[in-house]
Amino acid sequence: MAGGGFGAASGGGDFEAKITPLVIMSCIMAASGGLMFGYDVGISGGVTSMPPFLKQFFPVVYKKTQQTGLESNYCKYDNQGLQLFTSSLYLAALIATFFASYTTRVLGRKLTMFIAGVFFVVGTVFNAAAVNLAMLIIGRILLGCGVGFANQAVPLFLSEIAPTRIRGALNILFQLNITIGILFANLINYGTAKGYGWRVSLGLAGIPACLLTVGSLIVVDTPNSLIERGKLEEGKAVLKRIRGVDNVDPEFLEIVEASRVAKEVKHPFRNLLKRRNRPQLVIAIWMQIFQQFTGINAIMFYAPVLFQTLGFKSDASLYSAVITGAVNVLSTIVSIYFVDRAGRRVLLLEAGVQMFLSQLVVAIIMGFKVKDHSNNLGHVLAIVVVVMVCSFVSSFAWSWGPLGWLIPSETFPLEARSAGQSVAVCTNMLFTFVIAQAFLSMLCNMKFGIFLFFTFWVFVMTIFVVVLIPETKGVPIEEMTERVWKQHWFWKRFMDDLEDDPKGKMHA
Repeated sequence: MAGGGFGAASGGGDFEAKITPLVIMSCIMAASGGLMFGYDVGISGGVTSMPPFLKQFFPVVYKKTQQTGLESNYCKYDNQGLQLFTSSLYLAALIATFFASYTTRVLGRKLTMFIAGVFFVVGTVFNAAAVNLAMLIIGRILLGCGVGFANQAVPLFLSEIAPTRIRGALNILFQLNITIGILFANLINYGTAKGYGWRVSLGLAGIPACLLTVGSLIVVDTPNSLIERGKLEEGKAVLKRIRGVDNVDPEFLEIVEASRVAKEVKHPFRNLLKRRNRPQLVIAIWMQIFQQFTGINAIMFYAPVLFQTLGFKSDASLYSAVITGAVNVLSTIVSIYFVDRAGRRVLLLEAGVQMFLSQLVVAIIMGFKVKDHSNNLGHVLAIVVVVMVCSFVSSFAWSWGPLGWLIPSETFPLEARSAGQSVAVCTNMLFTFVIAQAFLSMLCNMKFGIFLFFTFWVFVMTIFVVVLIPETKGVPIEEMTERVWKQHWFWKRFMDDLEDDPKGKMHA
């Protein structure tokens, strides 16, 4: 989920609110959950191309990379154990999400973030101190549990604490922190590529981990969470503190009402399958699948490995990975600016064209120039590949990256929101796992065809956007049904049962 992070938007008109220091402080703290996730994504790709690391844990791969001439360019790193090191994190996160969905609801956002922080700290210790593969994998699994808990709680926390008018920007802030985490990981890998550097790389994850753990003890729980658990007075007091105004009654009453409606839903996951939630569910699931099938994680995880395949030396490849990391951060900032101005669809469609062309060029160059046992990629073409990869990363970072999470989070009605979020996170983790586990084998077997494979998917998802994704910019969440779904040429047929359903009418 290099596209990770999501926020559940809490709706309603603009209530009285100042942007208080408490809100700023809380957001900085919560965002460290994003840093943590980004750091793990970035670090694993760099560490797996460090010879001392491979020598200790994956001697088979190490031997392959050291033998010149024998080994196919595309197959050096194809090893199930090595792929398991990267992808065990996502499998653990997928399972943890279900538990996190429960703790977020029953214990609150604050405690769930604390649990995530503890998982991160312990996992980091296991990884940095690892002496064998088992310790390494256990560490990754613990980090994965942390990711599952953090990705469920942090964005909910952010969007519930944020004043309505800056909610969109704060939503993407989580994504921004993921990209910053990836960039830092790349810089640190660049600095520690020699000697025992991999221990430093894995150990430094302790910094964002401690930030999240300590931070979660300092901040208050969200009013929504307190009210949901029946602590009405405490919820109202917190609301006054975070909004910086005394008159919080309108917002307070809306939260109370929303939590009452949500409480009436006894089986959140069964409710999600109702016909009127079909459009949101279909879009949420497919956006997660498409987000992975752009090939972004494949590029980000294995950028160092990919650039080595192209014949850059070890240092040069980490260097290229730092460049792509920086592009990622800057482009995410672009999306914060444009998402409420140009709209969601414009960003997705423009990026579709740009990603399609970038991948196509990379596939063509690699097809003609990088053969199994020869690599005659000249200086100029190598630069072209890096530029194309950057073009691809930038267009992803202002489209499918943040929007793959933003759109599902702003379209679900309140009573289906938490369950919808869990399904989205799970789908994302499942497909991230599939791609992480399969990518190196696919690179080995499909060669340059892997880029054509992703190009095909980019084409499919762009058609999906044209036909099925409505524009949601500037529409208050409570009015989505009336203004978006009932007007859409295809989805409106799923809304016809709202008339006979009193609860649906209330939401509409």
